[in-house]
Amino acid sequence: MTLAILKSRALAGMHAPEVTVEVHLANGLPGLTIVGLPEAEVKEARDRVRAALQNSRFEFPARRITVNLAPAELPKESGRFDLPIALGILAASGQIPIERLDEYEFAGELSLSGKLLPIRGALAMTYAMQQSAARQGKTRAFILPRGSADEAALVTGAAVLPASSLLEVCAHFAATEEDSRLAQMKLVQDAVRPSYPDLAEVRGQQQAKRALEVAAAGGHSVLMVGPPGSGKTMLASRFAGILPPMTDGEALESAAVQSLAGSFNPARWKVRPYRSPHHTASAVALVGGVISKFICNVPSVNVNF
Repeated sequence: MTLAILKSRALAGMHAPEVTVEVHLANGLPGLTIVGLPEAEVKEARDRVRAALQNSRFEFPARRITVNLAPAELPKESGRFDLPIALGILAASGQIPIERLDEYEFAGELSLSGKLLPIRGALAMTYAMQQSAARQGKTRAFILPRGSADEAALVTGAAVLPASSLLEVCAHFAATEEDSRLAQMKLVQDAVRPSYPDLAEVRGQQQAKRALEVAAAGGHSVLMVGPPGSGKTMLASRFAGILPPMTDGEALESAAVQSLAGSFNPARWKVRPYRSPHHTASAVALVGGVISKFICNVPSVNVNF
């Protein structure tokens, strides 16, 4: 078999579209070519994958290797395609079985020693995979680095298999289906309600507190205007405390966006995010630093002018 096809995910804003990784081995001068609109970090996978395979005691084929990341019009970035590229080379060269690869999606950056490094956007990719599988009526498992599996396991119903190295993933496919090496990640959620600053601690400000209560009850937005020191930050930071708990859908949507920015912490699951940029922030800093990392379901964003 000189052709292997695997599935992975890219990141495009808040979305994680499916990417097909095709690996073909042909006669000719030895080399590894990656096509499909890869950015610099994806092109550098040639050296990472070669070293990871050799240090994991696999044979790097002395053939002309072409890797296609489809669809070609979608830009591909980061090192998350290292794992599917490496597995595709091993499958196309007959070093691992190819039959069960279509039952999984893969993402992970490889170190030169073959270890799997955490990646950005693991929760967003798993969330997109689960939604796509539900629409198509298919079931797939997602193999991810162990450092990224905790957040990915928050997606209800998703089968997330954490792995520490390329060797561990290959051993999973070499074993029988009953003796699979990778165990599915189990989610352990803390049922304790998130703790927020208490609005009852604010003395006075009766009209402002009434406005927040009406906004929280009706799902409205609030614009606070006033000079520095009038209590806008104090009130805004307590707005989340009078909102109802986040639903699973809201929490997943919020966590997926944070995962895209690489700032998600599983310990803050179902905690409503809050942003408070400094009043001296310029318009450029506000748009580039805050809005571009804006989190869904934010109860309040306070800006002092």
